[in-house]
Amino acid sequence: MLVKSKQSSRLVCLTMTGNQWHCTADAAKLRTFSTKDTGWGFGQFIKRKDLEESPYLRDDVFSIRCDVTVSKEIFTEPIPQHVVVPPSNMHHHLGQLLLAGEAADVTFEVGEETFAAHRCILAARSPVFKAELLGPMKEKTATRVLIDDMEARVFKALLHFIYTDSLPAMDEGGAAEIAQHLLVAADRYDMERLKLICEGKLCDHICKSTVATTLALAEQHGCGALKKACFKFLMSPGNLKVVMESDGYEHLRSSCPSVLDELVAKLAP
Repeated sequence: MLVKSKQSSRLVCLTMTGNQWHCTADAAKLRTFSTKDTGWGFGQFIKRKDLEESPYLRDDVFSIRCDVTVSKEIFTEPIPQHVVVPPSNMHHHLGQLLLAGEAADVTFEVGEETFAAHRCILAARSPVFKAELLGPMKEKTATRVLIDDMEARVFKALLHFIYTDSLPAMDEGGAAEIAQHLLVAADRYDMERLKLICEGKLCDHICKSTVATTLALAEQHGCGALKKACFKFLMSPGNLKVVMESDGYEHLRSSCPSVLDELVAKLAP
């Protein structure tokens, strides 16, 4: 404790053991105490009689001020992880449900093939399927739905994505072609994530034999990034000359003439 005289601003430090005070008048010295110390207080002492006769005690009253600073180290340790949670495998379960066809309540006829599916899952993944299968449209009560403007392999890949949120394994040689058809299907059924995935794959597969049809596809289905990538490829005079001699260029010119005008404007100096 620090003792302050009413007649003086001088501070002294006091501790007491039994009837004896431990005292130092040098309050400027600080002492650090820890649990390792065998004793507390200072090594200088004052008798009670001497304290009572000192100027620090007036009318049996003296002031005490204690300044205590506690230093404590903070230890942070990682909390042991006793429970290991595996990654989600829901897509595997849904994929198996699609393959097994268990509890399927709607069948799609696509070309020569049929696909059993669950209308609630299709509706949850696509607002178009939701309107067709759960809305007031004729397919609401139908158990068989005919799709005559899509290849069976494309519809199969579409169902795989709907149930597993991923594309099926595809041969590298036919990846660009299937991505083109899937992009059309994704746009038709309003599945934006699938559409963007296909757009990204097509951006990586632009070549002289596919750029014209890919550009037409990008224009017709509002794929800005894919359209930009095609323009960048065609900005090379060598690439443009070869493409202009291809059948794909004729298709592009007949189906999307405005795109060629835009390309010419970009090529103009």
